[in-house]
Amino acid sequence: MEMSNFEILKYASENGMIDFDTIQKQIEDMEKDKYLKMHPFSIWEGKTDKLWHTYLPDEEGGRIPKKRKTEDEIKKLVIDFWKEKSENPTIEEVFEEWNDRRLELKKISNSTHLRNQQIFKRHYSEFGKKRIKSVTPDEIGEFLEEQIPKYDLTAKAFSNLKGITRGLLKRAKKRKLFNYNVEEFLAELDTSETDFKKVIKEDYEEVFSEDEMPIIMDYLINNLDKKNIGILLMFVTGIRVGELVALKNEVFESNSFKIRRTETKYLDANEKYVYEIKEFPKSDAGVRTVIIPNDYLWLCDMIRSLNPHGEYIFLNNKGERMTTNSIRSRLRIICRKLGIYRKPPHKIRKTYGSILLDNNVDSRLIIGQMGHSDILCTENHYHRNRKSIDRKSEIISAIPEFLIK
Repeated sequence: MEMSNFEILKYASENGMIDFDTIQKQIEDMEKDKYLKMHPFSIWEGKTDKLWHTYLPDEEGGRIPKKRKTEDEIKKLVIDFWKEKSENPTIEEVFEEWNDRRLELKKISNSTHLRNQQIFKRHYSEFGKKRIKSVTPDEIGEFLEEQIPKYDLTAKAFSNLKGITRGLLKRAKKRKLFNYNVEEFLAELDTSETDFKKVIKEDYEEVFSEDEMPIIMDYLINNLDKKNIGILLMFVTGIRVGELVALKNEVFESNSFKIRRTETKYLDANEKYVYEIKEFPKSDAGVRTVIIPNDYLWLCDMIRSLNPHGEYIFLNNKGERMTTNSIRSRLRIICRKLGIYRKPPHKIRKTYGSILLDNNVDSRLIIGQMGHSDILCTENHYHRNRKSIDRKSEIISAIPEFLIK
């Protein structure tokens, strides 16, 4: 008759073949050794006081001196300290583990990793020092709700805060640091749309108007250097500025080009911004082929001639790839020179989306050009009124019901 694993172990133990006490001690010694190896400071015996010394790290990144009568006592202090940090880490430690792991697994970009750090630092600078097992769901919920009036958060900013909170809590639950349902907890937060700051943006801030468009387009066409060519391409295709500076000659065809890359930005160890190319656009929908209007096919030929034998098309005077920052700076200068309300490159994209919608272009073509997953994204976030007050007045005043007969 075949014996089960339990029966085999029981038989071996009863017949002296396995000493469970010895095995248990070996496991405990291995665990102690693990925590001692985590300790970054030396352990030594004082020459004059004959006490055993070491340091323990404090929350500010410094160190606190500690001493005990015996070596075993000081080692126990060290083991207990690192065991607690391992079994009951701070909220900040769990966040860093979650954020770093996602970057390591390439689930997020360096820029997203940086943005998560900035959000955490803004909101969790004090609360993040708490041990995660000592904080109840109610305390976390109250903390999150208090951030709304404290920082006058918009709905989007609060969503970003909830996003990193969800991530670190799910990481903590995976480590079995608690067992409550993270999604249910977040869904029960006492918030509503009326709690959030409303940001009112006028149409003239969001898009280039019908009056501004011919002025800036005429300027770009008559001043065609590398940067202006890039800005002009954005106006007639609606591509993102990060996609523009990542373009290569290989993506261009007769009347179209493929979007396959974008620029990403993050801070390095020296707190300096690094601009890199990510071999994938902003989203799955961002992988697309963009059509160039027939009247601007000459622009396509001109772009391909900028750096026909190099890797990237848009290079600066040093022969280096242009960054999004250089395009932003040029657009800012142009707006100031032409007396147009200053708008960043993303407003060109909003302008393009509004033009397509105003001209009743097929929805599938619009989302294909924009790189959106559905038309609602374009309609809800990109569609603005580009008409001037005078033009609006003219349209309203021409309605038959408003005419005096």
